Amino acid sequence: MAAILHALQGILTIVIMIATGFYLSRKGWFSESFSSAVAQLVTKVCLPTYMIVNLTVNFSHDQLIEMSGGLPGPIISIALGYFIGHAAARLLKVRRDRVGVFCTVFFVSNTIFIGLPMTLALFGEEGIPYVMLYYMVNTTMFWVVAVHDMASDAGVAAPWLSRKTLKVVLNPPLLGFLAGIILVMLDWRLPMPIEASFRYLGGMTTPLAMLFIGIAISKASWSEIKFDRELTAAMVGRFVICPLCVMVCLPFFALPKLMSDVFVMQAAMPAMTNTSIVAKVYGGDYKYAAMLTVVSTLLAVITTPFYMWVLRG
Repeated sequence: MAAILHALQGILTIVIMIATGFYLSRKGWFSESFSSAVAQLVTKVCLPTYMIVNLTVNFSHDQLIEMSGGLPGPIISIALGYFIGHAAARLLKVRRDRVGVFCTVFFVSNTIFIGLPMTLALFGEEGIPYVMLYYMVNTTMFWVVAVHDMASDAGVAAPWLSRKTLKVVLNPPLLGFLAGIILVMLDWRLPMPIEASFRYLGGMTTPLAMLFIGIAISKASWSEIKFDRELTAAMVGRFVICPLCVMVCLPFFALPKLMSDVFVMQAAMPAMTNTSIVAKVYGGDYKYAAMLTVVSTLLAVITTPFYMWVLRG
């Protein structure tokens, strides 16, 4: 019980920060231009620096090579969740300008801010490297596939093999992620003043993103939010189908039990909190994205203890 309560602190922390943004927005603190500036700051400054520091601090060259054998598990399971999400969107006739957001919530999870403390509480420090391995695949899928789809919602993206698409896909967070991988593979560390500066800048990612979600929710029309088939399908995809995809794929790979359990736990986390930020940057329905993110975060209060109980059993 103590482990479950400790793990839920991550969810409650997110809820409190979102509520703070919501309250301050309702008090008139934030303008539309402020929201746009926050979205740009997080996407172009905070996230790239966060990616670089996160990878160079948590991985070594040898560790990355040693764990690479586990990569097919999350790659195949996340890709499977993506295709099922698109099939569900077509079946439910999700609005064309919301398909990218719907599928992103469906197949991409919050692996660091919520998934990391959950894993630490459930498995201890031994599970942390496997969280980072899942995070690498999850993050790549988000900043390549999900960003392309959300940009397509707003008519920004184009066919995959085009200069316009490459401009969308080669975004600052992905470039920061690739830079971090290169530094790890070369076994290089940033000079201390640069690493410290990047750590501070990257540290602003989560609080700014949570405030942004709160602001977006405060400006949304709650009369439009319905617990209909579309919202239910997105939540079922996030908390049921994606973990099942991992469970179905894992028997085909000879992975350690701890690695397998961590992958299942990561797949069962709520929606990526940066979804609404990206939707805002590319002119998509960021209020819809914020609503789905909040609902998934609140539902995680129920689903997380369930998966912890299943995996501990």
